[in-house]
Amino acid sequence: MDFVQLIKISFRAIRINKVRAFLTMLGIIIGVCSVIVMLTVGESSKKGITSNISDMGSNLIMVSPKSNAQTGVRLDASATQSLSIEDYQAIQRQVSLVDAVSPIVSGSGQAIYGANNWKATLFGAAPEYLLIRSLKIADGVMISDYDVKTNAKVAVIGKTVLENLFPYEAKPIGKTIRFNNIPFKVIGILEAKGVSTFGQDQDDIIIAPYSTVQKRILGISHLHSIAASAISEDAAEEAVAQVVDILKDKHHIQEGKENDFEVSSQKELIDTFSSITEMLTLLLVTIASISLVVGGIGIMNIMYVSVKERTREIGLRLAVGGRAVDILRQFLMESVFISFAGGLIGIISGVLISLLVGHIIDWQVVIPPQAIVISFAVCTLTGVFFGWYPARKASALDPIQALRYE
Repeated sequence: MDFVQLIKISFRAIRINKVRAFLTMLGIIIGVCSVIVMLTVGESSKKGITSNISDMGSNLIMVSPKSNAQTGVRLDASATQSLSIEDYQAIQRQVSLVDAVSPIVSGSGQAIYGANNWKATLFGAAPEYLLIRSLKIADGVMISDYDVKTNAKVAVIGKTVLENLFPYEAKPIGKTIRFNNIPFKVIGILEAKGVSTFGQDQDDIIIAPYSTVQKRILGISHLHSIAASAISEDAAEEAVAQVVDILKDKHHIQEGKENDFEVSSQKELIDTFSSITEMLTLLLVTIASISLVVGGIGIMNIMYVSVKERTREIGLRLAVGGRAVDILRQFLMESVFISFAGGLIGIISGVLISLLVGHIIDWQVVIPPQAIVISFAVCTLTGVFFGWYPARKASALDPIQALRYE
């Protein structure tokens, strides 16, 4: 029996029991559909998180104080004053793999303009902060080195601050706002960035020269953190190592002693979130795969029933010279065909549901091609694995006993 003839006979056998075949496929359809949707959700969320973290800055490297213990009491990191302007200048001068560095000090307070007020966070930074955090000026200018040098009371504000302090002002540039009763002249408006992955409003921000915020708002001389931008994503890891070496040398930290600072890169953050997303995706796919196993058992059950129903037909074919291997191939083909057709419908359903979910929640859907390839392969293997036993049983029938079967 040639391959084409085998397909025709298998297809005709399935067509005779269309409803039963479709019901048998349902387990495979649901299983494949679930796997496609879960893999798509996992890949889409991974892409979304990576994109949002990348939006936080350009190859961002953050240096922050580390909590340490004094007289047996471990202090909070925010209470540690281990970072200084000299650290910032050393990184700026000696680290060859960063192209921008900015000190950061920050404080929250009430911003006021006329009768409007808004609780906001004031960031004291250098002009390079714009490049490091991938921010853009929509109107006006960024603070300058001259503003830092002269402790100028100027500020650049984000969209949220703009909307709350200047709801009716068409031209806020040049106006003066008060932050904790200190006047700041608005010289620039930032382009909107929206809400970050961590739920933080990136537009609720006021940027002023770090020297001004240190002396006029906070009354401190240390830094809360230092932000830097590596020259490339590939160089980020080596840049982190350079920063660590320089700060250990400046802070006189001996080998084996605990650092009083922490250095983290954007890549580490992306790797951490990607790892979590992949684990969750694997867990969901494993759960969804259970449907495939249930579907495969359904196929085996139906094929076994089919062998019972067609026992006399099998006996007749064997009695007139039919080969056992052809019987085995025919039933195996029917099993694979049911599984394959179910997988095809499941893939189409999975893709459509993924697109629909992406449209409803306004999400960029990424359907991994390997999910479709793997689904086809798994469906075929499921058909072979669960169809083998009934097919083998059919081919092993004794012709005389089969013809006597009632």
